Amino acid sequence: MSEYERSRTMPDLPEHVFDQASVITWFSSWLPDEVHVRPGKPPAVDVHEDRTGLDAPALLHADRERMRLEWGALEGGSGYTGWLQVAGYDTGASEVTVHLSFSGRGHDPGEEAVLGALDRSLARLEEQVRLRVEDAG
Repeated sequence: MSEYERSRTMPDLPEHVFDQASVITWFSSWLPDEVHVRPGKPPAVDVHEDRTGLDAPALLHADRERMRLEWGALEGGSGYTGWLQVAGYDTGASEVTVHLSFSGRGHDPGEEAVLGALDRSLARLEEQVRLRVEDAG
């Protein structure tokens, strides 16, 4: 099993950051360009990954009380799970941590690809949060 994790500080309250991260129709604004998520019958979503060209059903659970998103493939063959956790600082900023697990080498795109995608996704999420803060101010 391969495990990957990245964190980034965001310039807003955890509730606002979680709101930005957890709305399925906003996922495309911060997820990697090669991953596309479409709403299904809750808690299911459909995930398309350009790298494989496949569509796969997945589960997505948003827990606003814990400020946590959890997801995973519905079919055992897809081999991934993950979570996103938002934590607040006393300064009004937040930290977002994203964690991915791959159950088999055939499903793992490799450390460089995964960590790069996590870093880009967190940077894109931070930009979306920053734009929201600037628009509100």
